[in-house]
Amino acid sequence: MTYDLLRSLELTTVFGNPGSTEQTFLQEFPEDFTYVLALQEASVIAMADAFAQVTGRPALVNVHSSAGLGNAVGNLVAAYHGNTPLIVTSGQQHRELLIGEPYLGNREATTLPKPWVKWAYEPARAEDVPEAFLRAYATALQPPAGPVYLSIPMDDWKRPLSGFTRMRTFSDRMLPDPDRLRGFADRISASSRPALVFGPEVDRAGGWDVAVALAEKLRAAVYGAPLLDRASFPEDHPLFRGPLGMSVKTISDRLEGHDLVVVIGAEVFRYYPYVPGPYLPDGTELLQITGNPDAAAAARVGDSLLGDPRAAIEQLLGMVEEGTARTAPQPMERPRVLPEAPNSPLTPPEVYAALSSVKPADAVIVNESTSTMAQQVEWLPTTRTGSFFATASGGIGWGAPAAVGVALADRERGVSRPVVGLIGDGSFQYSVQSVWTAAQHRLPIVYVVMRNQEYSILKSFAVLEETPGVPGLDLPGIDIAALAAGFGCRSVDVDTTEDLQREFKAALAADTTTVIVVATQPQKAML
Repeated sequence: MTYDLLRSLELTTVFGNPGSTEQTFLQEFPEDFTYVLALQEASVIAMADAFAQVTGRPALVNVHSSAGLGNAVGNLVAAYHGNTPLIVTSGQQHRELLIGEPYLGNREATTLPKPWVKWAYEPARAEDVPEAFLRAYATALQPPAGPVYLSIPMDDWKRPLSGFTRMRTFSDRMLPDPDRLRGFADRISASSRPALVFGPEVDRAGGWDVAVALAEKLRAAVYGAPLLDRASFPEDHPLFRGPLGMSVKTISDRLEGHDLVVVIGAEVFRYYPYVPGPYLPDGTELLQITGNPDAAAAARVGDSLLGDPRAAIEQLLGMVEEGTARTAPQPMERPRVLPEAPNSPLTPPEVYAALSSVKPADAVIVNESTSTMAQQVEWLPTTRTGSFFATASGGIGWGAPAAVGVALADRERGVSRPVVGLIGDGSFQYSVQSVWTAAQHRLPIVYVVMRNQEYSILKSFAVLEETPGVPGLDLPGIDIAALAAGFGCRSVDVDTTEDLQREFKAALAADTTTVIVVATQPQKAML
């Protein structure tokens, strides 16, 4: 009966890694369901996260009791910050045994995933399991969307139940207060030099095109939100000024000269590291529109308005005045300077320059090379909606399995496009086993792993934070291509841009997953 409910909710793909306490749920698995096996629970979550983002509906996850859920929590942080609707389930020990703290019992099961789930529940009765799934679905989907968790005793699946008939439907959009939005529109129209910051919520809400229309009507400069996990504006557009930066001082310096900053679909702001400075330049005001009440409450400056970002932009388009009298901002500078002679190992700009000439226009990028993201914006700008993904948390190990989730979602939607995973060698090791799932499903993923043999981003932070002598930042002796081959992927080491381009083209024509490992020099991150 629960499977019937899951069918009606379109939850027929289950991402998981099974344990003994989950087998009662998985027994006689329906033929019309798909089970996506990943070899570690953190990878399970990241695959489901990206799958849900691309399909636009909740994804169902099944992991093992407390140990498996513990492995999963790191990437639950990313799903929570990324507002991804996930229903995460795990098996609980038999109800008859729970009082005695049995082996594989999940102590305080609903506490373990907090605070990285919106709701956590263990049904008091077996009869409550279907309704628990229905409430979990509603909670995961409603704004701000996010992961939820159900702990289900293994013997509950053995209890016969009569049909569950109390189906309900739910809204997943929240319209802004019209009077407050009108006030925002008036302030925007009165601005002489406005700046727009479009955050990940805009792309998730399907607001890419209306964001472009608003920027063009206002003739406003557009900046990328700090540490963004989805791009919401074409990064090759003349109004795009580049990433906003990360620290308080950097962001304030970037906004100098703007009398009004309008942040739509983003936090104000994701700051890191701590470099002191004013939160806004003198004479600059800020407006925020977000569907996330927590993001509105946590903003350090500015006036906030709650509402669906796409709906808000659509309404603003009819309220704001044309900005034809404003001076058009200068577009983002793209020096694209390359050395006269090739380097060995290659520099990240050389890698990105080589990829820029062979990457198909419709390819989607999953980036977890944290020290080179500025080079990606320079050489491989995101130009289409739903075509850039990165982790929403500060951890690593999300990108490699997320590329699997994107490719699986595209296949389910009937969309054919290459998926390119730009992954650092340190990040790749956190979830290297995820490429096995990609190979098993013969997914069209091209991983380009930049092997600089260190945690380059951490060395950049060590310089900034004046913390010399930190151990554990070097990564020698890892044969990534051999690891990938061992998991069933096509794999190759390359040293030159010509080899990289040739192997990338071959990977696009292959009928399975390819891992290209390119030796690179460390890149000092732009913080």
